[in-house]
Amino acid sequence: MSGTERRVWYRLRRRNVSGHKFRRQYPIGPYFADFACLSARLVVEIDGALHDDPARDRRKTDYLEGRGWRVLRVPASETDQGLDDVIASIWLRLQEPTSPP
Repeated sequence: MSGTERRVWYRLRRRNVSGHKFRRQYPIGPYFADFACLSARLVVEIDGALHDDPARDRRKTDYLEGRGWRVLRVPASETDQGLDDVIASIWLRLQEPTSPP
């Protein structure tokens, strides 16, 4: 995990966001989600220096959404500028109703 991902993980772990359990580096098909909340079917991807291929990111998002996952992509720069705002965005997505896979 990058330093940015560690900071996000520190805030997501131990059910710190509305009691939702997140897993890190969770395998889904041929991909690994940076963070995944299974009960809410939410994947959080932190897009930093390793995400230099937008077409690959789009394929991953399409694959995950095609299997019923919601994907929240967050630029690493946003976490550096306001981690509380990023966590609030994740919390808002967790409040949205999920549809069956």
